[in-house]
Amino acid sequence: MNTATKPNHIGRKISRIRELKDMKQEALAQALGISQQTVSAIENSETIEDTKLAEVAKALGVSVEAIKNFTEENMINYFNSFYDNSTSTGINGMFNPTHCTFNPLDKVIELYERMLHAEKEKVEYLEKLLKDK
Repeated sequence: MNTATKPNHIGRKISRIRELKDMKQEALAQALGISQQTVSAIENSETIEDTKLAEVAKALGVSVEAIKNFTEENMINYFNSFYDNSTSTGINGMFNPTHCTFNPLDKVIELYERMLHAEKEKVEYLEKLLKDK
């Protein structure tokens, strides 16, 4: 039976999450302290022991539940719920990138205005230096 047709093939789910995070097997192997061949074997395994799964999840920056429940159809939902303590501000304590508390364009305009003000101050200072000479 093809691994693509097995919905609970943990190794394939690990592989897809790794690929979606643009991580090579070698990088995952280095993070886990194992060989690339061992990562390949894990990704070809239908099951994986819980302790190893927890290590893989940590190395990928996701929760164990995200790996276990991963499906292609719900990929976006899982990316929104990746485990990250620094951004736990969304639904159920998970990061929710669709909920901004500010308008990004306002921040760009604010930054532009601050930079413009700084440049004006530089010009004024340089003009003052020229007048003093």
